[in-house]
Amino acid sequence: MNTAGLDTQPSADTYELEDLIPRAWAGLVRVPHFQRDFRWGSQDVLRLFDSIVRGYPIGSLLLWVRASPAERLTLGSLSIDAPESDGALWVVDGQQRITSLANSLHPEGSHHAPFIVYYDLIEQEFIGPPTHPSPHQIPVHVLFDLDKLLDWFDTTGKSAKEYFPIARQVAKRLRQFKIPVYLVKQEDQDVLTDIFDRMNNFGKRLSRAEIFSALFAGDEEGADDRLTISSIADQISEQTGFGTIDDDTVLHAILARRGPDPSREIRLEFDDERRRTKSDFPGEDRDTAFTEGRVALLRAVEFLQQTAGVPHLSMVSYKAMLVVFTRFFAHFPEPKERHLQLLRRIYWRVVLTGPAVFKGSFTSLARVLCSYIYPQDEQRSVRDLLGSMKTAAPYVPSSLKFRTNEAVAKIILCSWWELRPRSPFTGLPYDSHDLAEALSENNTAAPVVHWIYPRGVSQAQKFWAANRLFVPSSTDPANEFMMRFTQRPFDLDDVTWNAVLASYCLTETAVEKLRNARPEEFLAQRQHVINTQLENFLDRMAEWDHEDTPALHDLDFDDDTDGDDEWTELPDVTA
Repeated sequence: MNTAGLDTQPSADTYELEDLIPRAWAGLVRVPHFQRDFRWGSQDVLRLFDSIVRGYPIGSLLLWVRASPAERLTLGSLSIDAPESDGALWVVDGQQRITSLANSLHPEGSHHAPFIVYYDLIEQEFIGPPTHPSPHQIPVHVLFDLDKLLDWFDTTGKSAKEYFPIARQVAKRLRQFKIPVYLVKQEDQDVLTDIFDRMNNFGKRLSRAEIFSALFAGDEEGADDRLTISSIADQISEQTGFGTIDDDTVLHAILARRGPDPSREIRLEFDDERRRTKSDFPGEDRDTAFTEGRVALLRAVEFLQQTAGVPHLSMVSYKAMLVVFTRFFAHFPEPKERHLQLLRRIYWRVVLTGPAVFKGSFTSLARVLCSYIYPQDEQRSVRDLLGSMKTAAPYVPSSLKFRTNEAVAKIILCSWWELRPRSPFTGLPYDSHDLAEALSENNTAAPVVHWIYPRGVSQAQKFWAANRLFVPSSTDPANEFMMRFTQRPFDLDDVTWNAVLASYCLTETAVEKLRNARPEEFLAQRQHVINTQLENFLDRMAEWDHEDTPALHDLDFDDDTDGDDEWTELPDVTA
């Protein structure tokens, strides 16, 4: 074991911003190559300044003290001629904060996003770049420089002089804010890299759902009876057998019900006056949002199971669609039968061709599709959801590679579930309860998918879908299935037995190859049947060649003011 470490423990100190930031501008604070990526957005920078003025702790800095040569360096949007120094400070931990402060407080750096920060003296809050700046909205780099601040109120802000005491107080808090600093003196860069890696990877970072839960936990009294994100997931799993949805997806579903952007800022979610976007349910409190969110998410799950042919979470190709359908069923809890059919098309078209339509990124899928769901207009919502996929073309994925954690395998599994696999021991079909029990709390379908030939076939055929057997049961021994297929039980008639074989994409010809120990020919025969079933399943689900029109009773045949059919012009999200 390598026990190399620090020769001496870090020394502790504090720096006021008016001392630390000028050091950064002078090139005496530098960022080592192993952490030069800047990841913060505008909201992160605004929250940093808000915390400083409020006197909240913003965390400590870990700085590496070392001799450094003269060089031209980049810090955010700043380009700095750094001098040679015997004690330059290299940022091991705190780069996002240092970079944000050094740029936002600099006259030049503050011209570039995300470092454009103003302070609104009337609202007494930090804001991004205003469309038309007012005299009472001051750039933070002006606040940070006392001479510039005085000049501001003599010129640009002359009409806002009554707010000078507020500006002076904010400026003082900025300049004199103290940041705890640990200084490390160490020549070995590998040790510093190790420290950086440990600080950024030890422990589990809070997820978005954990942050939301902490922000809106409510009082201790009654906490045991209050719905939480995790309890919503548990209740839906217990009620449907669908599996336990992860906390972040549950949170996004709750947020999508209340507004079209589930990735929005969460800290002001229940503050109707201060939140940036209007809620679909103004005045709603946290507990009501959780209760109604649970109901809508449950409807979304039941739709996938009962209409879209997706029995379990492990077979959902993109969980973002759960978020989208939660929003839809929140606003339209009992949609028309025709619209349910069209929603099924939407799901499968997105699953099959979404990566192409959405440019390979599903991070924005929920946000884009949720924006096409309009409260109190069910028909338009269905129309525009379909319209988002109007550039998609019919597509059947390849079944030559089957991995249970990949989207293609999940699609194939849904096509197998449609066949309702039957027990080769009793001839009876397995049901959703059997599947849920077999999968238990697993997030993938691995426990119910078994190798037929783990060895003895070509490397290519080994990974074919034909070499996997879907057994949605925790009681019947999966390792005996293949032998059973070659020996029909005496108590099962021909009709039942043929139904058993068909439920596993098996034919008598394929079974004959199995009996004669001809595995490659068996797999080839079965692969053909699997491909045919997959193609037919997807054709039924996506219905590419069908007319995407609403229910007849939704069409207004009397209103012909412009002669246009609103279903012919659909929105284009690919532009």
